Amino acid sequence: MKQIQLHWRRMARHGTIAIGVWMFALVTPAVGQKLDIAKERVIQSGRPDGRHVSTRGFQLHLLRNAKPKLAFNPEFTSEELEQWRAQVRAKLLELMNFPEPVPQPAPRKLWSQGRKGYVLEKWELYPEPGSVVPFLVLIPDNATPENPVPAIMCLPGSSGTKENLAGEPPLVAAFEPDDRNHDGWLHAERNQQAVQFARAGFVAVAVDHPGNGELSDLAMHRGSTMDDRSTLSRYLIDMGRNYIALSVFQKRQILNWLRTQPRVDGARVAVSGHSLGTEPLLVLAVLDPKIQGIVWNDYLAATIERAKVSSMPNQRGIRPTANWLGHCIPGLWEWFDYPDLVAAFAPRPLIVTEGGPTHSLNLVRKAYQIAGAAENVSIHYYPQYSDPGDRRDDKPIPEGLSATEWLEHANVNAAHHYFKAYLAIPWLTRHFQLPDPGEVYPPAPPEAVQKLRK
Repeated sequence: MKQIQLHWRRMARHGTIAIGVWMFALVTPAVGQKLDIAKERVIQSGRPDGRHVSTRGFQLHLLRNAKPKLAFNPEFTSEELEQWRAQVRAKLLELMNFPEPVPQPAPRKLWSQGRKGYVLEKWELYPEPGSVVPFLVLIPDNATPENPVPAIMCLPGSSGTKENLAGEPPLVAAFEPDDRNHDGWLHAERNQQAVQFARAGFVAVAVDHPGNGELSDLAMHRGSTMDDRSTLSRYLIDMGRNYIALSVFQKRQILNWLRTQPRVDGARVAVSGHSLGTEPLLVLAVLDPKIQGIVWNDYLAATIERAKVSSMPNQRGIRPTANWLGHCIPGLWEWFDYPDLVAAFAPRPLIVTEGGPTHSLNLVRKAYQIAGAAENVSIHYYPQYSDPGDRRDDKPIPEGLSATEWLEHANVNAAHHYFKAYLAIPWLTRHFQLPDPGEVYPPAPPEAVQKLRK
């Protein structure tokens, strides 16, 4: 027994040493040829034939020459736009590779509780064998079968939960949103989309992302709201599925159920996504033409362009990395990019609240013009970029950027990335012809008030 204990003590000591060596390597400059960061900002061949020895260089060659097969064409006629939208919808549905539907139990209500001005209900969805997806529904007091009201599904940012969307206490203490939380919830109150929409007169549905909040596994034991979603995403991809497709597969069923509820006006249903939530929103809105209001609360940019220009290495010779695997829809870039898909929303009402590179936004504007619905798209920038003279509207955006420089060229102020209720709620109530609810949401910050007055 003593020999076994001695063996494990040695193993532990060796493990501690190995971890120390690994951590030392992370903070110690790499040994080797001195790196000239300025020279290596832009990946160049250095060969007379222009070919790349490095695989990263070859991959950049592919990005530089990428021409998605179903990219939006600003020269479309209105008839061609309609045909293109149908092609985009069909191809995106193919890329989702949803599982074959299997009869499942109907959603079940778990409980109902009164709140000031609305009723909060908790439901369970059974989207496919082996899966349970809880969600919250907020129903305004004035919504009745005789007086059905518009409805909206609210999708949170990356670390958000349905409870925070609904302004409810977290399920466990580890999910508590505060400024100290390592998930970075600096704007927890502003991001309470669902309760703000409910107070404005909408039936609001609050959902979790896969692997988040109540759908997480052991996240609460790490003081986080999120699982290791890259691993989850990797396994889904290996099985022919993907993270966004799983999220959309679940949320489509909730939307279909929502339209059947007696206190909901099924002809006035919207979707609101913040940050990560804009990605399942993107797919939902393309696949479901019955969605009649779209709140895009993030900046909008071409993801191919971002990957192409983000190449500045750090001191250790590591270039900017890709987002975690949950953002991956295999095959997407072969066919279209995000601005193309948002252009496919036209002519349905759309608001973009955090701008982006103006050339990407202009594609969307053009699609709405071709559709004869220019008044249906409302685009806003972060306050500091609302004046054209303050924007970095380079076209194309230059290569050789760091992650921070990309955000600057994309007109993004990451510190003020939160749900812009002061823009989204008045806009959607006007489109759905609801009474002005007043300021049932946090007011616009001073810098935004000044810009709005202008």
